[in-house]
Amino acid sequence: MGVSTLIDVQGVTKTFDTLEGPLPVLDDVSLQVRQGEIVALLGKSGSGKSTLLRCIAGLVAPSGGNVSFRGQAVTGPNPGTAMVFQTFALLPWLTVQQNVELGLEARGVAPDERARRADRAIDLIGLDVFESAFPKELSGGMRQRVGFARALVVEPEVLLMDEPFSALDVLTAENLRGELLELWENDDFPIEAILLVTHNIEEAVILADRVVVLGANPGRIRAELPVVLPRPRDRNAPEFNGLVEAIYAIMTGRPEADATLAETRDDRRTLANVPLPHATVDALSGLAEIMAQLGPMSIAELADELSLEVDDLLAIVDALELLTFAEVEAVRIRLSPEGATFAGADIQASKQIFATAVLAHAPLIKVIVNGLERARDHTLLAGFFTQVLRRTFDEGEAHRQLEVALDWGRYAELYTFDAAHDELELDPGRVPKSPATT
Repeated sequence: MGVSTLIDVQGVTKTFDTLEGPLPVLDDVSLQVRQGEIVALLGKSGSGKSTLLRCIAGLVAPSGGNVSFRGQAVTGPNPGTAMVFQTFALLPWLTVQQNVELGLEARGVAPDERARRADRAIDLIGLDVFESAFPKELSGGMRQRVGFARALVVEPEVLLMDEPFSALDVLTAENLRGELLELWENDDFPIEAILLVTHNIEEAVILADRVVVLGANPGRIRAELPVVLPRPRDRNAPEFNGLVEAIYAIMTGRPEADATLAETRDDRRTLANVPLPHATVDALSGLAEIMAQLGPMSIAELADELSLEVDDLLAIVDALELLTFAEVEAVRIRLSPEGATFAGADIQASKQIFATAVLAHAPLIKVIVNGLERARDHTLLAGFFTQVLRRTFDEGEAHRQLEVALDWGRYAELYTFDAAHDELELDPGRVPKSPATT
């Protein structure tokens, strides 16, 4: 008997309406998930990977194309799938047992059967002594285990996981990845396939049998790579590192079609198509200083030199590239002339260089500065910008984008932030000489 195709995605497109007009998020995406495999959807911010997962789950309707499960079109919540979220999504007033039973209760399962199935899922995931605990009593890793149990209890055929380890510390995340693989290889594990969304290359290579790489703005499939390495996978093996570098080259490459598309977008950079990488000013300026000393090298060589994982550097490299401080060709990275000047400047000069770069290349920073310049007293609540960001990003990403913008803008002395009042104020040196008009 052949291997069954559980999920079939054909030509899916998705466009959202935003304050800046229609936003294409997915463009002609086709993929299959088959019985007995773990598939990783890998991509940067703006690749639409979480949106694609929600289309598969039936939580979001595609604008075009179709999704089917075992040959049946998905037109509402997909009964063959269950979702594990990044942010745990537990109800704080319910116990572990009650949180796990929620999905069964929504399906009208009788109380005795709910309890039996919840007990089995809780035991499988290793939480059998915490049934009566509330989420606030649990660590982050234990709360995510409750999320796993809540997904497993409805006995789905496909487990959908949306960056399930990204909100955890490094050691906890590593431990849970190992536990997930142990469950996957356990004969009692009821799941027939796993579809995992991640931005972490090494996580994808550790877990997946197949990695699907998405390009961004809008999301398109750039490549599908099989992972034939035996488990458990050795991060230090040349084959492992070679695959990580190959995937990185695909994610950062500039195929001719994408380059042409990028050229057409240069004059209309928006919050949606140029999100801020999750990197602090300290991290990107520190990396620029190190690169000025080391010279051009591959991302893997740089990671080895700094005793870091490749994924620890990706967001920082993305930030340097966004600000035109670094140039990436294939997997090699070098400082640009602007980056070398930034790395060697004193603190005041580096702030001026940074301010010029973020205003030119980071749309969110420009939006904030423009808003503050036009506000009557040059102050605005941070919640105003969070609300704007929610039109393009989910709740968690909207907050992360604003956190990065606060860090970058304050360093550049473009604006200040009063945390007590949740208020941004334009830096006095940037206040227009004449009153702003509306």
